[in-house]
Amino acid sequence: MTNASAAGSAGSRNRREGLLAATAAAVTVGLWASAFVSIRSAGAAYAPGALALGRLLAGTLVLGAVCAVRGEGLPPRGAWRGIVVSGVLWFGFYMVALNWGEQQVDAGTAALVVNVGPLLIALLGARLLGDAMPPRLLAGMAVSFAGAVAVGLSMSGRGGSSVLGVVLCLLAAVAYAGGVVAQKPALGRASALQVTTYGCLIGSVVCLPFAGQLVHDAADAPLSATLNMVYLGVFPTALAFTTWAYALARTSASRMGATTYAVPALVVLMSWLLLEEVPGPLTLAGGVLCLAGVAVSRSRPRSAATMAAGVPEGAAVSGPAAVPGSAESAPGGRAAPTAAAPTAAGPASAAGTAAREGSAPPPGAEEC
Repeated sequence: MTNASAAGSAGSRNRREGLLAATAAAVTVGLWASAFVSIRSAGAAYAPGALALGRLLAGTLVLGAVCAVRGEGLPPRGAWRGIVVSGVLWFGFYMVALNWGEQQVDAGTAALVVNVGPLLIALLGARLLGDAMPPRLLAGMAVSFAGAVAVGLSMSGRGGSSVLGVVLCLLAAVAYAGGVVAQKPALGRASALQVTTYGCLIGSVVCLPFAGQLVHDAADAPLSATLNMVYLGVFPTALAFTTWAYALARTSASRMGATTYAVPALVVLMSWLLLEEVPGPLTLAGGVLCLAGVAVSRSRPRSAATMAAGVPEGAAVSGPAAVPGSAESAPGGRAAPTAAAPTAAGPASAAGTAAREGSAPPPGAEEC
């Protein structure tokens, strides 16, 4: 009787953890998609590097204040390698490269190239983190990528393209993927808030060479553009990156990467509702495919779902138990380190791998 009661309690706790992680992922995707509208305004008045620095500074200030209120200390030594790598690649290099690249290519090219990111996360996650690659995940990613391509093709021809722009978008995708894979093991040793705060701080330091440009642009920028830059720092960066880290600590990098394929679909919807940009049939079809692929990639066979009721979230399927270096949730919302946690951030850094706010929406729809 006691064992049955304990098993039921554990199953209920795991279901609750799974629901919280799914909610956190949904918040992240929604905020990253919302960044599209803000970048439209801020990107017209701020240079790529200046916009990235302003956004990161705003995010760092908010995160630092939250850390102070919560009494969060410095992350453990074992988490710093992953934090530094993700901070340099994802928070720093990725944002500048993406902002710059999207000024050089049309919407279709940018969406197509940057959406390679989740595929790279799956490959790197399998190689460096031991992520499982179940057929449903692969099938869902294939469907979502096809949807992203459809969205991109439907938006082609609205601007020019250049070799430099394509290279920058590709580098952004690689940096995003490497940053996610490097961040994963760090979340087994430090809280989501710590990893996000110090990653954002490191990204700000990387972008400091653009400080002069930021001051120059801020002097001439309209108030609406500056407010949109601050919004990008507070919500799509500070809040969305924290909810991303919370969810990533409780599932695999591959599955989280696949989830960001919902961003292009939400960008299409938000552009329709907020900017009155009516999407064409191909764009709508692509958005539907993106969402369908995400649903498939995050689904589990009925037998696995039944078994999961009595085991930790994602065990042998998608959660911490399936990924070396991941961890179960511990009291206080902090991920507890596991004995098997490898220093996977090292290989990620050595491989030169590493966040538009997740997958890549159309130009200017920076993911995070």
